[in-house]
Amino acid sequence: MNHDGSAERALSMVRLAASAGVHAVKFQYFRAEMLMSGASRLATYQAAAGERDPVAMLKRLELSIDELGACVELAHELGLHAIVTVFSLPLVAMAARVPWDAYKTASPDIVHRPLLEAVCALGRPLIISSGASEPGEITRALGWLSAARDRVALLQCVSSYPTPMDSAELGGIGALGDLVDVPIGYSDHTPSDRTGMLAAAAGATILEKHFTHDMSALGPDHAASLEAGAMRRYCDAARLGWQARQRKTAGAGRAVDARLARFDGVLDAELATFERVKRVLDIERDVRTVSRQSIVAARDLPRGHRLTEADVCFKRPGTGLAPFELARVLGRVVVRPLTSDTPLTSADLAPAGAEGGPGAKFA
Repeated sequence: MNHDGSAERALSMVRLAASAGVHAVKFQYFRAEMLMSGASRLATYQAAAGERDPVAMLKRLELSIDELGACVELAHELGLHAIVTVFSLPLVAMAARVPWDAYKTASPDIVHRPLLEAVCALGRPLIISSGASEPGEITRALGWLSAARDRVALLQCVSSYPTPMDSAELGGIGALGDLVDVPIGYSDHTPSDRTGMLAAAAGATILEKHFTHDMSALGPDHAASLEAGAMRRYCDAARLGWQARQRKTAGAGRAVDARLARFDGVLDAELATFERVKRVLDIERDVRTVSRQSIVAARDLPRGHRLTEADVCFKRPGTGLAPFELARVLGRVVVRPLTSDTPLTSADLAPAGAEGGPGAKFA
């Protein structure tokens, strides 16, 4: 979002990112009305940044697919990979018009089976972020994509913007490695330019860090991002952390000079302060609720109506039935009138046994 909705600034930031030594730039592709229902609200950190309305905020920050395509073209000219996070199911086909090197799904969409499957079906590498997710939610999502596990990676993440260093949960990198057999990375929302070094030393093979032209600019994400100079230091430090990781995996018999041994020991001591566990922290619960998507009424629905795919869509917040529950929702009867853009809950639907099988596409 830190291009502030300006295509010119987005291009400028691609150039800045290249000068900072990154390997890839990642964008977000969304449409405010497609993502936010009438029940949506701002996350606490967004309100603290001065935002007043969630739809207006996102509307201001949209880029068109053609504007994103120009950013991808520039990234490729500069020798960078280009990645995109797609937030809504109807945008997946549009996103595929652009030659992205990989796709990513945001942490809240770990429960969005239709979106995960649609993005995965594009055949490119897929990076899945796991902020505010329980281990069972993560393994369930990877189970949906089992046929494509050879091109799926997972990011440990704390969905708090910014994340305090004592809540960075770097031990979650190893915990996810114990849980699933895919490459593990780290999506870093801490304010530090050295967290990537620690994450790489802990085994992260992918690092994601928010990037901005000005940390003091108005907007929801600038304060939790790094400017170009700090990003350069971040990249350099991360490579030192990765080298330390490789020395460790090379085995105790390999000779390492005293200076490097002391450096590796400092990293190990700092990493030892983080518990090797994947969990949802209290500081993530607001974003977990606000930013997950629900099954939402796509139009006004009368009492007694039997739901079809045309009657529903997926939008924030996560206060209704989760998208992966679509299979048990289609074919159910609505027990009270529902207004368009309302998240569906179990209380809105007659028991499944009263209507027979749902016959859902995503069964």
